Amino acid sequence: MNEDIHFSSPVVDAHCDSLTQAMEQNRRLGQESESGQVDFPRLIRGGVNLQFFAAFISPRFRDNPLARAMEIFDFYHREVADNASVAEAVYSFEDIKRALAEKKLAALLAVEGGEALAGRIEVLRMFYRLGVRSITLTWNGRNELGDGSWESGSGGGLSRFGHQVVREMNRLGMLVDVSHLSERGFWDVLGQAQKPPAASHSNCRALCDHKRNLSDDQIKALASAGGVMGLCFYPDFVREKEADIEALLDHAEHVASLAGVECIGLGSDFDGIDAPVAGLKDVTSLPLITEGLIRRGFSDEEVRKIIGGNFLRVLEEVL
Repeated sequence: MNEDIHFSSPVVDAHCDSLTQAMEQNRRLGQESESGQVDFPRLIRGGVNLQFFAAFISPRFRDNPLARAMEIFDFYHREVADNASVAEAVYSFEDIKRALAEKKLAALLAVEGGEALAGRIEVLRMFYRLGVRSITLTWNGRNELGDGSWESGSGGGLSRFGHQVVREMNRLGMLVDVSHLSERGFWDVLGQAQKPPAASHSNCRALCDHKRNLSDDQIKALASAGGVMGLCFYPDFVREKEADIEALLDHAEHVASLAGVECIGLGSDFDGIDAPVAGLKDVTSLPLITEGLIRRGFSDEEVRKIIGGNFLRVLEEVL
C-alpha cells in the first residue's frame, strides 16, 4: 500500500444504512442532524476517511427491489454531488487515494440485498457502471442468489445465479460481502472467490452465539483468504446483556488471537440499528474505539490496520 496513505492512519467504516434512513426521515446527509447516527459533518468530526454507504433493500420493496435500488442510488449521487467540497464518490483505489490526499470523505456505494439484481447478471454490470463496488449477497432471508442467515436451518447456500454473481463480481472488481449469508453460502463463496471477500458487519459467534456472527472456523477461513470482517456495533451481536465498548473490544481480541489483526476492521451498522453498544452514541464516538484498542495493548501498527488499513488493503486488491 502507498506508504503516505498508510502513515496517515485512515479510518474505514464498511457499513452504514444512512442512505435509506435519511431518505425515510427526509433529511440531508450534508447537514448535521439530531436524528440518526451518521451524516457528512459527523463523519468528518468522527475522523472517518472512507465510508461504505449501503443501499438497503428492505423486504417492504420485494415487489420491485430494482426500482428501490435506483431510488437509493439517485439519492446517494445527489447527496455526494451537493457536498462535493467535503465528499467524493470513489470508484477505484486511485479515487480513494486521491480523496484521502485531498482530505475529503471517500464515499463508496454498496448494496445490501442481492434481490436488487432482479435475477439478472446484466443488472449487476449496470450497478457497477452506476458506482456500486460492494454487494451484501443476501439480507436475512432467501433471494435469487441464495439463503440468508435466517434460512440457515435449510442448509442451503448459493444458487447457480449466486455463484455466477460472485464470479462476475470478482471479474469486475467488486467486493463480495458475506455478512447476512447462511453458513453454507459463506463456504460456497470462500470455495470460489478469486479475490478477498469481506464480512462487512459481523462479530464472533464464540463470544455471542447469534446466527449473524461468524464461527471460529469461518473467521480463520476468511483470514486465510485475505479477507476482513468489520466489527458490528449492534448490541445483539456483541453480548447477550450489557453490551458496551469493552464487550466489542473483546471481539477484536478474540479475532486477533484466532486469526491475526489483519482480519479485523470496522463495520458499524450505524443507522441500521436503533442504538449501538453503550458508549458509542453515533459516528463521532469512533475515536473511543481507537483509545480502547490502545488500552488493550494493541500496537500503533495493529491499530492502524484495524481502524482502516485492513479494508484499504482488500480494496486495493479487489478494486
